[in-house]
Amino acid sequence: MDHILIIGGTGNIGFPLIESLAKKENVTMTIGMHNPAQEKFAGMKNVTITHFDFLDPSTFPAAFSGVNKVFFIRPPQLSNPKADMFPFLSYAKQQNIQQIVFVSLIGVEKNPMTPHHKIEKMIKQLKLPYTFIQPSFFMQNLNTTHQEDIKVAHDLFIPAGHSKTSFIDTRDIGEAAAVCLTNVKYLNQALEITGPTALTYDEIAKEMSEILSTTISYSRPSLLKFRQVMIKRGVAKDYVNVMVLLYLITQLGNAKKVTNVLETILDRPPRTIKEYLADYKDCFM
Repeated sequence: MDHILIIGGTGNIGFPLIESLAKKENVTMTIGMHNPAQEKFAGMKNVTITHFDFLDPSTFPAAFSGVNKVFFIRPPQLSNPKADMFPFLSYAKQQNIQQIVFVSLIGVEKNPMTPHHKIEKMIKQLKLPYTFIQPSFFMQNLNTTHQEDIKVAHDLFIPAGHSKTSFIDTRDIGEAAAVCLTNVKYLNQALEITGPTALTYDEIAKEMSEILSTTISYSRPSLLKFRQVMIKRGVAKDYVNVMVLLYLITQLGNAKKVTNVLETILDRPPRTIKEYLADYKDCFM
């Protein structure tokens, strides 16, 4: 029997993970949430909700009670891993956790300035048994971070130049995480997972225009302009800085890698951008 602590369970990766684990035998889950709410998990078996805050160690004991494995995603607003994550990871080490699954970033080994790189390094230094899931850019960034620009301005306001990105559907990431948490062969591995092909944002705009039956442009702002606009909109500066760094990495051609790792884990092909857009069409109308 595995008892898994899941932090980030209401998001685009965490919720598909929970849905997948709920179908498995011999798995119970504790969902650690900043603002515990039961509604989203109504009807799911073997699920307990508890208050959790990375910045409040007093919430750790209840969250870790009876837990032998941990899944977590770094909240975007927490960009200083030494202060934000080390206490949590140290506590996990004290609890003799058998596996910690962290959603990182593809190519992170080449980018020591990213929080993801620093967190991976901490986990290894603490000698925690790990699985690093390293996905490419999320398709769901379009219906979250960039949704307003698409809905209002019919534009992809994204500073990626003409570079290609191997976009991945977050539902596939969640399902892959469920496999990794219940199969020991993925222990102490870093898994670079991507969608089935690499696309430019010009190609994404074309696909969106066809599926939404309206013209979607790609304005290709500079990194500086993008940063200025995001900060002016009220987005936290640290979060914007991480976004700018990731799009710089994209412009340098480091986001175009395509692997078959996801297909191996799920025993099926990854979802395509057309499948994603068809499923999320209403988000852009």
